[in-house]
Amino acid sequence: MALGASRLKRAIAAATAASLVAFMAACGSGDSEDAGSGGTVTLEFAQWWGAELPAGDFDKIISDFTAQNPTIKVKLLSAPYASTKQQLVTGAASKTLPDVVGLDGAWVNDFAKQGAITDMSKLMTDASYDASQLASQVQIKGKTYMIPVVNFVYPLFVNKDLLTKAGVSKVPATRTEFLEAAKKISATGGNVKGWALPLDTAVPNGVQNDVMSWLWASGGSMLADGKPALTSPQVKSTVEYVKSLNDAGVIAPGSLTMKEQDKVEKFTNGQVGMMIDSLAHVNLIKKSKPDLKVEVAALPAEDGYTGKRGIPYASWGIGVSNSTKHKAEAFKLVSYLMSQETNAKLSTIANGFPGNKNAKPDFSTGDPLFKTAFDIYQQGYPANEFVGLPKSEDLMRSFDEQLQLVLTGKASVDDALAKSQESWSSVIE
Repeated sequence: MALGASRLKRAIAAATAASLVAFMAACGSGDSEDAGSGGTVTLEFAQWWGAELPAGDFDKIISDFTAQNPTIKVKLLSAPYASTKQQLVTGAASKTLPDVVGLDGAWVNDFAKQGAITDMSKLMTDASYDASQLASQVQIKGKTYMIPVVNFVYPLFVNKDLLTKAGVSKVPATRTEFLEAAKKISATGGNVKGWALPLDTAVPNGVQNDVMSWLWASGGSMLADGKPALTSPQVKSTVEYVKSLNDAGVIAPGSLTMKEQDKVEKFTNGQVGMMIDSLAHVNLIKKSKPDLKVEVAALPAEDGYTGKRGIPYASWGIGVSNSTKHKAEAFKLVSYLMSQETNAKLSTIANGFPGNKNAKPDFSTGDPLFKTAFDIYQQGYPANEFVGLPKSEDLMRSFDEQLQLVLTGKASVDDALAKSQESWSSVIE
């Protein structure tokens, strides 16, 4: 933070460029088997995780693996997210991916169609791996291509002081309670509103995190047998509910051009009483406003719903190259990272939640909100149906455009959903 803005940008650009050059050089190393090494195999593992974790922490986890598996060496290719994405997209197209790859769910469908990443269902079967311990798997046509290693969830954030000021005694648990609380918060005056809804079409992830999350919280789905089901009663109910919030005047102004960071800023500044947001932002919010009384909770569900609640998430996913000569060894590394002890350790240092259902992070030194959110996570299930879909960002954008027409009174809910269904059906085979 001591660097000036221009110097900071130059420093980041230089570091990113240097990382990418090193990354590309490493990925061009060809066969990953060490000549004359007496059967020792070297796996290249490309990911952005090491760049986001405290220095040396990920290296230590990998060195523990190689200590337990002396015939396997691991060459970590760690670079910032953008650099990793750029290299892996190129590598997928040319079938030259490293042996093991960190994956974003948005890349999986394209990589699988290109034949760049392998079917891990077969690898699990071959290794007699118990897949029931996995919190989730990203599948295409019944085959697993990505396993989420660490999940970063999006619970409901509430400003307790604003709720108290509005006379709301408990955090809303149902859609009706949420609407009533949002009305009371908005009635307190000034520029305060009950909820923030970022719908900027340039970055349309608000459709995923802030709209479809209402659907998943009540156990609903926007798909049926892998195909779009946007005209279903559950999706229609979700959009009608968001419209009801808009019609009640409880949404912060500027939604149509609002980005996620704008939403977080409004919440942090006390201009919004409630928002759906990444748990990863807890430290940022607390650092900006140490005295802000924040609580996290499960997303409100439809009135009367008693099933498990879906909670939106983003993941550090992992996959195996289809062209590697060492699939069994690569899966051994995957299974190590997904083991109960290692997965708990990795999720703890990442401030995320484990992909192994039996793993439990150590919350003893972290913010208490992480423990609360983990309890919510365990009681529900990670839900993000955009993961694994082709052109997922384009799907969000087309839905976003139709939703904006609904909220501005230029289209009915039925017409908007019918057009979205038609648009999505041309993308999802």
